Amino acid sequence: MTYAPAAPATAAQGLDLPEPAAGRLRRPGWRDPRLVTGLVIVALSIALGSWVVSAASRTVPVFVADGALTPGEPLTAGSVRAADVRLGAGTGRYLPADEPLPADLMVLRVVDDGELVPLTALGTDADVRSVAVPVASGLSDRIRAGAVVDLWFVPDLPVTREAGADRPEPRTLAKDVVVEQVDADDGAIVVDGTVTLHVLVPGDTLPTVLAALSDAGTVAVVPVAGGVR
Repeated sequence: MTYAPAAPATAAQGLDLPEPAAGRLRRPGWRDPRLVTGLVIVALSIALGSWVVSAASRTVPVFVADGALTPGEPLTAGSVRAADVRLGAGTGRYLPADEPLPADLMVLRVVDDGELVPLTALGTDADVRSVAVPVASGLSDRIRAGAVVDLWFVPDLPVTREAGADRPEPRTLAKDVVVEQVDADDGAIVVDGTVTLHVLVPGDTLPTVLAALSDAGTVAVVPVAGGVR
């Protein structure tokens, strides 16, 4: 008779060891801080998105220039009109049209026709004076209301001049002045070969311009590059 050898005993045999229990995931409760934090973030995101969409689509009434506004001009109800526009965060930069028009406001810089009227272009004191300047006819198309020009004075040649005497040099009267008005009707109103141009001259250069207008010579108007304010 043949006997099969017995299997070697192991240390684990004969020991009654408990089987490990499988871990179970627990559903988070309402008091779980992670769940509360997630709900708060979702709610804030929805509220912020709704606010952004609402603000972007909201229109506000503001005043728009009804024709070019020039420095020194009083702001009146006839010079502006109301328009509903979407401005978002820039609403406070422009003159609101849902409030009475402030009294005694003047234009401090040029506001083009149809442009929103910025509060920075308005004030109560504009130190400029409107001066009528006769200039040669055939002005450049660039010289119109709102254009920025330099005024030059070209002296007349003396009736009698010594031989070798220098020709009088033109001189600058005022720089970067704004054209308020060009007297024109189907082109220009010409009186004695001249056109009347109304320019807004700063108070500190007013005496120089007025003296040149009464002197023997002519006033030349030179457009400034990019010159519309």
